[in-house]
Amino acid sequence: MDSYASIRTRAFAGMNAPSVQVEIHVTNGLPQLSMVGLPEAAVKESRDRVRSAILSSGFALPPKRITLNLAPGDLPKQGSRYDLPIAISILSATGQIELPDNIDELEFFGELSLNGDVKQVNGLLPALLKTEQAKRTAIIPLDNFSEASLLTSADILGATHLLDVVDYLQNQTQLERPVAIQNTEIAYEQDISDVQGQAQAKRVLEICACGGHSLLMIGEPGSGKSMLATRLITLLPELTQEQAVELAVIKSISGESLSIKDFFKRNLVAPHHSTTAAALIGGGSGAVPKPGAISLANHSILFLDELPEFRRDVLEALREPLESKFVTISRVNGHATYPANTQLIAACNPSPSGFFADDEQGRCKDTPEQIAKYMRKISGPLLDRIDCHIEVKPVPFSQLNEVKKGESSAVVRARVVACRNKQLSRQGKLNSELSAKEITSLISLDEISEKLLENAVNKLGLSARGYH
Repeated sequence: MDSYASIRTRAFAGMNAPSVQVEIHVTNGLPQLSMVGLPEAAVKESRDRVRSAILSSGFALPPKRITLNLAPGDLPKQGSRYDLPIAISILSATGQIELPDNIDELEFFGELSLNGDVKQVNGLLPALLKTEQAKRTAIIPLDNFSEASLLTSADILGATHLLDVVDYLQNQTQLERPVAIQNTEIAYEQDISDVQGQAQAKRVLEICACGGHSLLMIGEPGSGKSMLATRLITLLPELTQEQAVELAVIKSISGESLSIKDFFKRNLVAPHHSTTAAALIGGGSGAVPKPGAISLANHSILFLDELPEFRRDVLEALREPLESKFVTISRVNGHATYPANTQLIAACNPSPSGFFADDEQGRCKDTPEQIAKYMRKISGPLLDRIDCHIEVKPVPFSQLNEVKKGESSAVVRARVVACRNKQLSRQGKLNSELSAKEITSLISLDEISEKLLENAVNKLGLSARGYH
């Protein structure tokens, strides 16, 4: 007699998580477990894991022909998340367990070990979001609870063993639910008061924090560029719930570990200047491209130190994402789109030797041609997309030796939060996100300000983007 069972799960496909139906058909014939539906290597290995997990849990595999289909057939399947739904489908189709009437309202995720333990899987958060939107219940590994606890309104249950899931489906036990994360105040080890002097640079940093503006700092080695950049994160408000979820989804896809205490903390992503375009923008060899550094810095800071030392093609790849705030990576089998709403902070030396041409100690030995060639590594279109450019001069001894510290990050952050709230109440977005039309409608210049802007455009050769 033929038997059939079907269980819901979801595929791994970047920010999306398409629904997948795990179908099992059991018929008389030579004992065999065959798999169709575009499974990749890790999915094909599920046969051996699931077989051992079922036997180790006290169940049996009847000597029949078992056909497994992962529908839809044109969607590539990868990863080990299908183990648990495959096992439940086999147990149901072979008559060893009875599924509840609401089985269509449940979605299953999890890798199975050979003894039946339900193991953690990567990239699960996008699937949980889609399950929540579909108003279904997700049954997941207990080890995935840290990321699941961020979804405050999702219906999620956790299991540690295949038998736990079976007992739940038979109404013999209850599964654990994640505890929602409480947003607590973030403590930073670093503080803007650590930076001695640099009053002008600190002021510019605060302006950039208020409006979400990008920044290029040009200065000599040891002038404090890196210290300033790494302390910008301490001036920014914590992530909102929506922002935290979006960033956590990207981390989940990339396989990064998710720490509960850092859910509402912004990232500071600082790739080395030897990084590739794929590492910065996203890519990789898998069927689903992985997010790059620019997406991991979503709602956060992307810090590029020694900017001219990056390869030209790597820097040029930033131009479109900085403008559009998202990045699309194409592959033969499809494409993946990731958010890239990052705040770019870049730093560089003024010359190959590292010093300004007017250095009083005469340490700059570079010719004007060498300096021009060095700075030409950064293209005009990329520079045009960076809102603020400042020179960071060396700190004089009198300020280095000063005992009195400047304002703390907490004091500055309070002003930044107030400023951001004013922008959001006025226009619904930060100043850096305003279009040229919106800027024109919101801002009216007096005669003196208009003349100052005209002089700046003429003297600095500002483009239309720079003007706005």
